[in-house]
Amino acid sequence: MRVLLIKDVYKLGRAGEVKKVATGYGRNYLIPQGYAIPATPGAMSQADRIMVKATERRAVLNEELGSVAEVLNGKTLTFAVKAGETGRLYGSVSDEDIMEAIAANFEIEVEKRQVETEPIRQLGTYRVPIHLTMDLIPEVEVIIHREGEAPGKEEAAPEAKKAEAPVEEAAFEVEDEVVEGVEGVETEPEAPETEENPEAEA
Repeated sequence: MRVLLIKDVYKLGRAGEVKKVATGYGRNYLIPQGYAIPATPGAMSQADRIMVKATERRAVLNEELGSVAEVLNGKTLTFAVKAGETGRLYGSVSDEDIMEAIAANFEIEVEKRQVETEPIRQLGTYRVPIHLTMDLIPEVEVIIHREGEAPGKEEAAPEAKKAEAPVEEAAFEVEDEVVEGVEGVETEPEAPETEENPEAEA
């Protein structure tokens, strides 16, 4: 089915764009959650207005959060953990742990859904994206090392160990605004990567 996005949807598109998605994904997720509406002729007449408003709001957010992105990008967080001989952790380092470390080290509060990682269960060095807005996604380096050993002795993870994001409706929220009767633009939830979510553009 074809839908008109009325909010940014991470990994799918920006507000004002028309996308072709699986019917179940559109009807059961995008539309009920207020991220899109069916791409009817009436809705399409509002596409340009929605896109303009979204662009303006995104620019404001990018300006407000630009300094936060600069502070976070490239920074390193270290976690000393207990692990077995194979490097597997006795437990895990979660998105909440990373949130707390960011707050403690940089005095920056981020939300759980902005930390794009699944629980880390292996020693290594990871790049974790912090999803501030559609355009601002700084990455922090997360080093998981064994207790009693200096950071750096753990092996680097495959493919630079860029952590994958969990499937969540995620994102930095901005205040709502009604645009011609359509709910206003917020920043992006992440589009679940399932078979019901082809990302082919219309």
